[in-house]
Amino acid sequence: MIEDIDRAALVKYRLNQAIETIELAKFLVKNDKLVIAVNRIYYGMYYALTALALKNSFETSKHGQLIGWFNKEYISSKKADPKFGKILRNAFQNRTKGDYDAFVSFDYDEVEIMLGEMACFIEEIERLIF
Repeated sequence: MIEDIDRAALVKYRLNQAIETIELAKFLVKNDKLVIAVNRIYYGMYYALTALALKNSFETSKHGQLIGWFNKEYISSKKADPKFGKILRNAFQNRTKGDYDAFVSFDYDEVEIMLGEMACFIEEIERLIF
């Protein structure tokens, strides 16, 4: 179990990691590394979501469990707009496709939209934490 002081530091660390990942994803998009950008877009959201879970004393190493927890605690309970559940689900599916399928490519405009959704998602998670 994580101590409260360590938990607060870890929440802050994960949020900073999410914010830094926005910049990394922008760099990758700018340099036409779209499949890798899609991976980073999802992981930026994952880092933010991990911060929210830690704030709420929920810990798991499983992505599916974390997403399920978010949907139950924040989407179903209407603490967060349902669009954020869809954004997260789509990002996870796109990351999985990009990481594990063969001959995958993403359209530049599509990834730009994902990038904007990532930034909105992270802002929402920050709002929910603070």
